[in-house]
Amino acid sequence: MPVNRNAMLRYQVIDRCLCNKGRKWTWKDILDEVNRSLEQEFIEGVGKTTFFKDIIDMEQVFKTTIEKFHGDSKKIIYYRYEDPEFSIRKQPINEHEAAQFKATIQILSRFKGLPQFEWVNEMIPMLETKLGLGSSEEKNIISFDNNEDYRGLEHITPLFNAIMYKRVLRVIYQDFKSAVQYELEFHPYHLKQHNSRWFVFGKDPDKQHLDISNLALDRIKAIAEIEVPYKNNDINWEEYFSDIIGVSKHNAPVEEVKILIKDEEQASYIATKPLHHTQKMIRKTEHGFETSIKVIPNYELKKLILSFGERIEIITPINLRNIIGEIGKKINTIYN
Repeated sequence: MPVNRNAMLRYQVIDRCLCNKGRKWTWKDILDEVNRSLEQEFIEGVGKTTFFKDIIDMEQVFKTTIEKFHGDSKKIIYYRYEDPEFSIRKQPINEHEAAQFKATIQILSRFKGLPQFEWVNEMIPMLETKLGLGSSEEKNIISFDNNEDYRGLEHITPLFNAIMYKRVLRVIYQDFKSAVQYELEFHPYHLKQHNSRWFVFGKDPDKQHLDISNLALDRIKAIAEIEVPYKNNDINWEEYFSDIIGVSKHNAPVEEVKILIKDEEQASYIATKPLHHTQKMIRKTEHGFETSIKVIPNYELKKLILSFGERIEIITPINLRNIIGEIGKKINTIYN
């Protein structure tokens, strides 16, 4: 029978009580321990009915017997394992659990190339050995779009730690528009991956006109901590990225971008893989299929639009339509 997380938490507490031979346990004693542990996990407590159902389920799931017995007083009933050496912690994993662990190990292995996940390199062989899941002969069944050769991965750990412990950094940086490196003070707040590239968001005190700056990790040449007071922030990063595509955010208003999709196949693709979480339901018109998104137009939006080629058309805003049209004309001169 499937066991959910909350039930397993309760089973573990019950098991811990039944294995503690230093005292005798009534059902009320055990239930109090269960609810105390659930409260620490911010989970709602359970009652007598759930407790006795858990006892029956544990006997079925773990193939054991939980027996009742009387102590010195015949009026009080206590609970214990029939086998005094039994514990659910000693149980071998079954085939279903082994399959789930194998899938988990496959997913974990995809993180081995990232510096903040060095622990994965040690954890996977240990799991395979202890659980008897040797996967060296297993066929890989899942892949992620990771670039293990990406320049800048070595900066993730120091940046992660600087964000965690609120440390200010001196960064040697070379942006895309210059062949010259320069030095800046940087207060890091958030790491984000987009399109197989990593970016760090934070405050550059020299850019007073910008609340937030972002640096591409592959353009960072060196990082060092400096003893400067850290400028805190209270930004909700989920909200920060909610009105853009990608990572480029400008001080501009959100606009409704109306899009005409030229054919049904492309419309089906965009319906199942929305351009943005604000995308409206696609409706059929005499000219094709229409939808819209509400975003701040930026570089990544233009790049996304151009990736669809002639299969979509921007209706509004007019300035974005004109920009895409001009890019299209330049492309046309190259290939004609």
